[in-house]
Amino acid sequence: MKQGVQGSADPFGEARAAARERAAEPAGRRDTGLPGARGEHTHGERPIPGPRAAVRRSSVRGQILDALRSALVSGELRPGEVYSAPALGERFGVSATPVREAMQQLTLEGAVEVVPNRGFRVMERGARELAELAEVRALLEVPVMLRLARTVPAERWAELRPLAEDTVRAASSGCPATYAESDRAFHRAVLSLAGNAQLVRMAEDLHRRSQWPLVGGPVRHGRADLVADAAEHTALLDALIARDLDVVRDLVADHFAGAA
Repeated sequence: MKQGVQGSADPFGEARAAARERAAEPAGRRDTGLPGARGEHTHGERPIPGPRAAVRRSSVRGQILDALRSALVSGELRPGEVYSAPALGERFGVSATPVREAMQQLTLEGAVEVVPNRGFRVMERGARELAELAEVRALLEVPVMLRLARTVPAERWAELRPLAEDTVRAASSGCPATYAESDRAFHRAVLSLAGNAQLVRMAEDLHRRSQWPLVGGPVRHGRADLVADAAEHTALLDALIARDLDVVRDLVADHFAGAA
């Protein structure tokens, strides 16, 4: 993969640094995860009842998962290509284990599939799948936004203005991965006002899937398309504050149609 994910010269630098820090810890600390654990004695100490708890550090895995998701959106992980955990681990400067764990999560999300004895293949998607995702998102989110438009006070909507402005700045950068993250953050904040955690989780999964690139198509959209998409967020907030339901309905429908 080439450099440039999330607008950084080395998108996996944080994951590599965390792995080096982990490897540099004294053996006693690595085993327990507690500072100063080396040299401590347990003579006469009563065992803690119950099953042994499995303690694991997930920071490296989480950073790699984020980096892989960004690489999917940016097109650095190409549809149809197979990537092995050892090769990616070498790229990240970590072992294959956290990479494999991150890829297993992406398998659950439908981004990749397991290829026995080879690694993970990035799923190939066509325009029809993208259109279907847009349709499902509209069926799920449009009624919720219309209900929220009737009930949420204007000052609550105004609190989301910084998130909408963040999407405009992210779009101006021209980086699809940066914009994708800010785009999800805005939609997540809007739907969170419904107070339904299951709704937010389902909508975010659909949203993330809709951001993956098409096989044989452009990486995502060009900078101008991203800027236009982001501008719809601020227009939507204005309509929500004004409680203009017709404009809200049209803007949300157009927004999802544009995503396809």
